[in-house]
Amino acid sequence: MAPAQNPITSKHVAVIGAGAAGIITSRELRREGHSVVVYEREKQVGGLWVYTPKSDSDPLSLDPTRSKVHSSIYESLRTNVPRESMGVRDFPFLPRFDDESRDPRRYPNHREVLAYIQDFAREFKIEEMIRFETEVVRVEPVDGKWRVQSKKSGGFLEDEIYDAVVVCNGHYTEPNITHIPGIKSWPGKQIHSHNYRVPDPFENEVVVVIGNFASGADISRDIAKVAKEVHIASRAREPHTYEKISVPQNNLWMHSEIDTANEDGSIVFKNGKVVFADSIVYCTGYKYNFPFLETNGYLRIDEKRVEPLYKHVFPPALAPGLSFVGVPAMGIVFVMFEIQSKWVAAVLSGRVTLPSPDKMMEDINAWYASLDALGIPKRHTHTIGRIQREYLNWVAEECGCELVERWRGQEVDGGYLRLVAHPETYRDEWDDDELIEEAYTDFSRKKLISFDPSYYLENGR
Repeated sequence: MAPAQNPITSKHVAVIGAGAAGIITSRELRREGHSVVVYEREKQVGGLWVYTPKSDSDPLSLDPTRSKVHSSIYESLRTNVPRESMGVRDFPFLPRFDDESRDPRRYPNHREVLAYIQDFAREFKIEEMIRFETEVVRVEPVDGKWRVQSKKSGGFLEDEIYDAVVVCNGHYTEPNITHIPGIKSWPGKQIHSHNYRVPDPFENEVVVVIGNFASGADISRDIAKVAKEVHIASRAREPHTYEKISVPQNNLWMHSEIDTANEDGSIVFKNGKVVFADSIVYCTGYKYNFPFLETNGYLRIDEKRVEPLYKHVFPPALAPGLSFVGVPAMGIVFVMFEIQSKWVAAVLSGRVTLPSPDKMMEDINAWYASLDALGIPKRHTHTIGRIQREYLNWVAEECGCELVERWRGQEVDGGYLRLVAHPETYRDEWDDDELIEEAYTDFSRKKLISFDPSYYLENGR
């Protein structure tokens, strides 16, 4: 970290998005003394976590003229990381045992997460900074500053100039569709998990689900409750994989990848098995998408890599006026928003300085080279779960803030191991009570809870 030589300055900053990343970033910017305007196209805070039964008019979300829905939340969704690790460090995600409308479970449903985000926005008076029902349509550099063009729900366009823009629009809206040989002639229904809400449309069907991580594991088991058969295709499995899974309905099979799809309705897996399916559900992740951003070709998205980004946050030639919060995929996600945005805020105020653009590019190229040497595909550039605590602590040290607690990373890592081993039960059966106790003891020591830790430990079971 280079010590700042300039006096601390206040910048006028635009934040794109009022989901969790946007509201956390807004708080940190204002704490650093900046003036902030948040643009949010919906009517409320929450972003991804605002559930709606509506979905895109195109179930695969490939039609550019489709009507779009931002959220990818399905009705049965619960978090895949424990609430202790999920909350911002000075605003814990506590269970509310006294409120019947809340979900006190350690891995709560999506409505509980939205309630936490709303609690955060109220506690820190974020909504006064937000322009709701205002969509950003263009962001571009102009004479050392940034022009933001926005559109209200009525269609009126407005141009404003800012010292800096922080992009917090998320990356769980633009589906990534895996190519299957022969799929164009396959006659069945196809849908991406972005547009999945409830299992009812798949009643008595034979369904193939592609993908077996968090959403794939959830959705396949959700559909299995009503379907005739569900077959999971997982590229993480060996080619010969063929395994029957007895839960929840004894109608679930695990396969390796799909080899081909045929016009007679059959799906051929690489293990040689053939299934005549009615529907395919793609749980194949999402693409990064910043359709409003105009950088004259400087910023690119190549195979899910946003490049060039220094430490996943700053594009060297455009820094610090343009930055991104929330690009990496990791489990300690809200804390990532917090630490990344503290760094952005400190750099914008001049309290912390960045390396030169050339030095940042050297670091980026070295990072890319290290991924290549390890055989890590380009699409996993921003998948940093294995080094998430190391990464966050590096950023924390840059901006002089508290390092990530040991228990937080261990809880998330242990939860993912349970997810892989026991996807049906990992949210309700665990073996890390000592980490839960450590978390609530930590909250108590920092005076973040009003009850003794035993209150949460005893009621949480």
